[in-house]
Amino acid sequence: MSSVAVLTQESFNEHRSGLVAEQAGDEEAPAYKDAFPPLPEKAASPEGTQEPVNAWTSKIRPLKSSVITQVFHVPLEERKYKDINQFGEGDQAKVCVDIMHKTGAHLELSMAKDQGLSIMVSGKLDAVMKARKEIVSRLQTQASATVAIPKEHHRFVIGKNGEKLQELELKTATKIQIPRPDDPSNHIKISGTKEGLEKAKHEILLISAEQDKRAVERVNIDKVFHPFITGAYNKLVADMMQETGARINVPPPSVNKTEIVITGEKEQVALAVAMIKKIYEGKKNATTIAVEVKKSQHKYVIGPKGNTLQEILEKTGVSVEIPPPDSNSETVILRGEPDRLGQALTEVYAKANSYTVSSVVAPSWLHRFIIGKKGQNLAKITQQMPKVHIEFTEGEDKITLEGPTKDMQMVQSQMEAIVTDLVSRMDYMEISVDPRFHRHLIGKGGANINRIKDLHKVSVRIPPDNEKSHLIRIEGDPQGVQEASKELLELASRMENERTKDLIIEQRFHRAIIGQKGEKIKDVRDKFPEVIINFPDPAAKSDIVQLRGPRNEVEKCSKFMAKMVADMVENGFFLSVPIFKQFHKNIIGKGGANIKKIREETNTRIDLPAENSNSEMIVITGKKENCEAARIRILSIQKELANITEMEVSIPSKLHNSLIGSKGRFVRSIMEECGGVHIHFPTEGSGIDTVTIRGPAEEVEKAKKQLLSLSFRFLLFQLPGSFSNQPPGFFFPSSPAEAAVQENGEANGEMVEEPAAPVDPTAPRKCDVIVLSGRKERCEAAVEALKALVPVTTEVEVPFELHRYIIGQKGSGIRKMMDEFEVNIQVPAPELQSDIISITGLANHLDRAKEGLLERVKELTAEQEDRSLRSFKLTITVDPKYHPKIIGRKGAIITNIRTEHDVNIQFPDKNDDNQDQITITGYEHKATAARDAIQAIVDELEEMISEDITLDARVHARIIGARGKGIRKIMDEFKVDLRFPQPGAADPNQVFVTGRPELVDEAIDHLLNLEEEYVSTLGGRERGSSKGFVVREAPWQTGSEKAPDMSSSEDFPSFGAPVAATNKASPWGPKRF
Repeated sequence: MSSVAVLTQESFNEHRSGLVAEQAGDEEAPAYKDAFPPLPEKAASPEGTQEPVNAWTSKIRPLKSSVITQVFHVPLEERKYKDINQFGEGDQAKVCVDIMHKTGAHLELSMAKDQGLSIMVSGKLDAVMKARKEIVSRLQTQASATVAIPKEHHRFVIGKNGEKLQELELKTATKIQIPRPDDPSNHIKISGTKEGLEKAKHEILLISAEQDKRAVERVNIDKVFHPFITGAYNKLVADMMQETGARINVPPPSVNKTEIVITGEKEQVALAVAMIKKIYEGKKNATTIAVEVKKSQHKYVIGPKGNTLQEILEKTGVSVEIPPPDSNSETVILRGEPDRLGQALTEVYAKANSYTVSSVVAPSWLHRFIIGKKGQNLAKITQQMPKVHIEFTEGEDKITLEGPTKDMQMVQSQMEAIVTDLVSRMDYMEISVDPRFHRHLIGKGGANINRIKDLHKVSVRIPPDNEKSHLIRIEGDPQGVQEASKELLELASRMENERTKDLIIEQRFHRAIIGQKGEKIKDVRDKFPEVIINFPDPAAKSDIVQLRGPRNEVEKCSKFMAKMVADMVENGFFLSVPIFKQFHKNIIGKGGANIKKIREETNTRIDLPAENSNSEMIVITGKKENCEAARIRILSIQKELANITEMEVSIPSKLHNSLIGSKGRFVRSIMEECGGVHIHFPTEGSGIDTVTIRGPAEEVEKAKKQLLSLSFRFLLFQLPGSFSNQPPGFFFPSSPAEAAVQENGEANGEMVEEPAAPVDPTAPRKCDVIVLSGRKERCEAAVEALKALVPVTTEVEVPFELHRYIIGQKGSGIRKMMDEFEVNIQVPAPELQSDIISITGLANHLDRAKEGLLERVKELTAEQEDRSLRSFKLTITVDPKYHPKIIGRKGAIITNIRTEHDVNIQFPDKNDDNQDQITITGYEHKATAARDAIQAIVDELEEMISEDITLDARVHARIIGARGKGIRKIMDEFKVDLRFPQPGAADPNQVFVTGRPELVDEAIDHLLNLEEEYVSTLGGRERGSSKGFVVREAPWQTGSEKAPDMSSSEDFPSFGAPVAATNKASPWGPKRF
């Protein structure tokens, strides 16, 4: 008798699953040499025998070539291109080249004697099959035919992901068109060669014939008898499915359906239906009794996830029917054999009374002390009695206990002892404090309230802001409660006397008040320690400085800071004095004596430019009168050192910018040419005509002449070209008395004096009169030219609500118009609510500016009307349960609707009262179209049904796929929604399919096919204990060798690991290293 060696499951667990299937109980174990054939090398064994050489090589199959060659013949009558003269050229050749590029196969064409076309195709199998399909469709005339098979068989022709259909088309070289699921037709259209048509029809009919063998049967049985059919824990229905091979889908208790669905082969389905009906016939006359059980005890009869009901059914064979939770009925119905009803009733009452509910009186404010920090106090009880549930209800002076009757008495006595102890040594007090002081009582980061809690060992509850409650609750030791309440009331009383005041201080002064590193504000805070001073964040650009503290101290601090600001404003005046660079050192004096003396005597700050700077400006800062005094002192020093004079020249202010030139080009040229004189123009927009020239007397006079000459030149530049030869003389007033100056800038030295006469208030002032002299016609033309240079104003009426759009963001709109039309546009202040906009400029510019403004008004009016049209709103009422479906995955569906119809779609917020209202905003016709699109989705969703099926839980993971890829593909393909059971569900095999009726049926069939496919791959493996991998005639059993040690690195070496050499004989045979 041969000996048998056993390798245990623990040692060969992984190898067993991958190498060989589990052997049947009575099957003979393989021999060791059969299971582990020796290596092919010839090697002498220790006994001198030789191992078989080809034990491994005999099983190696020769490799086949991956390149194949096939020849296709196209008869003359079926050829598309029959022009024999163009063989190898023309369209036929182009098609062949295109097929080779597209498929990667090699084509060779030849002409047969019967003018048929022979095509030899070489390449890989897949490429050859694709080339064959292309040849048939593009080089051979096509025929078509239809084949009719039942609509429900179409999906089997298509196959998983269309793979079956693609295989058929390649195999038969045809094009197969299957009607869409929503098409009622059952005809499949085939186009291709005659031979291919016959093959395709044959294959399709074979597929349909196979499906005809399957059947679906629906049996209606009252819901109350379903437990007898499923059996306890679904064991009976599982046994029936295993015995018959059919799939039996029984609706779960939560679904109010009576239909049981059986699918599978016809014989299997018929057998399963017969077994179900037999069970029903045996139970339909079962006896029933009704008993009253308190509603609160129903959950104990049901048990966790319905396990107690299943347990009673398993023990007694009696079904227990519990009324639904939303029903007020307390009647429990027992259904079964008469002799088993008594035992079942006993079980029901035992389960109902196995748990008791009681309560312990405890003031609600003590609840958190009973629970303890992080539940420590309760943990001691629940660890001893884990089945007892302790419930605290906020606002109620009781604690509810629920648990097994035997444990309840001990838990209740422990809870009562805890409550009694806490009541004897704890107290509470409620004090009333205005809610606006609550955050001050809490303090920054809870500093104040935490200090009081730690000091007095109490708990303080301050209500949140949204409650607007005055009551603050203090709980803890009686003495601590009294002391904490006293301290809190004192703080609140002190805060009631507090005042908050906002000071308006320009932000530019904030840094000066704070001082370098906060030194100045520190002095203020030290002077008023009870006042809190808060400056706004610089980024906020706010002028409000907040003071908070006792009323009197806040007033004093406010006056002090107001005085500081007033001093800063008064001392903030500054002026710039131009002093020639060479005199700066004289103004500074030896060791800074002069500048120091001026600073002290005038109480000003005087800043001189750096030595390496080109600036000649000295800046004086302080009170206005002090700055003027310092300026006079500095100028006097310069006059003493040089022959400096100052002269004022009157030049129309409108010419000042032209005289200054771009970046000061003209005026700087004059100053440099005239020995560095200083020329000072008044501030732009001031309307002052006086220009001041300072410097050496002769240089000042020279600069004056150049300025006047340049100003006349700029003025005459505006006049007609005919005056360039004989210009008239212009006489501009340089002071209240007129100075006559000719156009070329030379003074004639004559003063025009008017005889004394009464002053007419309506007559123009002499300083406003320009006198022209010259030939009459020239002077008249010059007058017209000068008048054209005088700006005029016109008014345009523009609706007030459009003003802000005309001005634009930060004035960009109105600036653009002023630059474009060379005018000034004045928009009235908002508080005036005026519709009149003034345009000022040259007469020839006003018409264009007015036209441009009116055009802009027309554009804005059109935009306003468009905005009004776009703001049309409508609402649609949609059940909230459909909202996620309308939104779609990652918002895909709703985004598509918004983009397609150019509308805004708003769903209700979580806290919104109208949860079913969806708001659509946009053009009326587009909003209506979007509403119709949403309604179409809702209508489709309302047509959907939900079916539940039983799928073996073992295949759920494979159907779902990695990261849900598989289930998403099924849902996208069949347009349905799938819901798999959660872990720990009562029925782990139950799957819900939701969608349109016809799509749900197709999806269910697909899922059942997948289940059948996946279950078959499991091969019915046993998952129980195993004896391991068994072999006969192992070396360690037939000889004196020891069995290999599985923990030894020598007997079982790792790849790449060094193995120490040894002379010990191995059970595996001689070692070759």
